Amino acid sequence: MDNAPYHSMKKEKIPNTRKADILQWLQEKGEVIDRPMVIAELLDIVKRIKPQYEKYLIDELAQTHNKKVLRLPPYHCELNPIELAWANVKDHVKKNNTSYKLSDVKTLLLEDDVLSAETQSLTMTVGDTSSESESSSDNE
Repeated sequence: MDNAPYHSMKKEKIPNTRKADILQWLQEKGEVIDRPMVIAELLDIVKRIKPQYEKYLIDELAQTHNKKVLRLPPYHCELNPIELAWANVKDHVKKNNTSYKLSDVKTLLLEDDVLSAETQSLTMTVGDTSSESESSSDNE
């Protein structure tokens, strides 16, 4: 999965500006603040414990189904198949567009059936598959 903002909704908002919000969040996490502190000192404490609480909703959902989310760099053309599909669509439009009007571009894509090839199902397998590991154990 890429790191688009809509895929990266955090389970909990970690405060970073208002002192009252920071204090409340720290107290909810069991941190004892026994002396007056400035925001910078409080943020140091937040920074120290933040990794324990910085979780994403999609990761939690995947974990309930015994899956792990693999995050990819956004807009990376070789790792995100949609980028390759968009490259093909843009190339087709560049080669065949003569009027540069949006309505003509839409007609061009629909008439030439360019989008149907790009919207077919694609499955990528990352890592070991059972057939590969079985064949390697048969050879031993």
